[in-house]
Amino acid sequence: MNQPALTPKVVLGIAAHPDDMDFYAGGTMAAFAKQGADVYYLILTDGGKGTEDRTMISGALRDTRQEEQRTAGKLLGLKDVFFFDYPDGTLENTHTVKRDIVKVIRQVKPDVVVTLDPSVLYSAEQHLINHPDHRAAGQAALDAVYPLARDHMSFPELLADGYEPHKTKTVLLIRLTPEDTAFAIDITSTLEVKLQAIAAHASQFDDLEDTKSLLRAYAAEAGKPHDLALAEPFVRIDIA
Repeated sequence: MNQPALTPKVVLGIAAHPDDMDFYAGGTMAAFAKQGADVYYLILTDGGKGTEDRTMISGALRDTRQEEQRTAGKLLGLKDVFFFDYPDGTLENTHTVKRDIVKVIRQVKPDVVVTLDPSVLYSAEQHLINHPDHRAAGQAALDAVYPLARDHMSFPELLADGYEPHKTKTVLLIRLTPEDTAFAIDITSTLEVKLQAIAAHASQFDDLEDTKSLLRAYAAEAGKPHDLALAEPFVRIDIA
């Protein structure tokens, strides 16, 4: 199915941890910003457990990772980054989490929401098990987009505080592996800035050059089915 190009005015990326969105969709977010869109991130957890350094304190790691994300966001051209403080590794798709996401959606009113595909449990090809926080973040984001942010009777306390309902037009779900059926965004002109953003997450990538090589190869593979030199693949949902 041929889908029209996306030219959103406002984009919201919803992820579990600092670096999630940059790793999987940083080129796309930079491309949207380059087109003139206001691009925001919403990071749901504090990121306070993502280290192998046994001398690191969780609060210090949280502060470091938030600053890394702010630096990366400036490189990508983001307008702002929102941080929640749900504990890393324990995120669940609760009523409270969904309400908090709805609040941000109604605040920034995105045309496009980008989030992680909650249906992905693992990828043998990528040698990984999808983090449970990723699955919870993706499901909570989908629930918040539809129907909760749209319906005025959902979370009446938000409506009372002036957060009017909002209907997001399109959701892009991040794929772990390129597929012929996936929608793709051309990142030929933004891959390098994505890699600069990845380098800002110094606490997370000890093998930075290997990571860059992996992301270059991934982008090249994702572009092939779409006749693009470099791309990031998604499942695209245009909401009726």
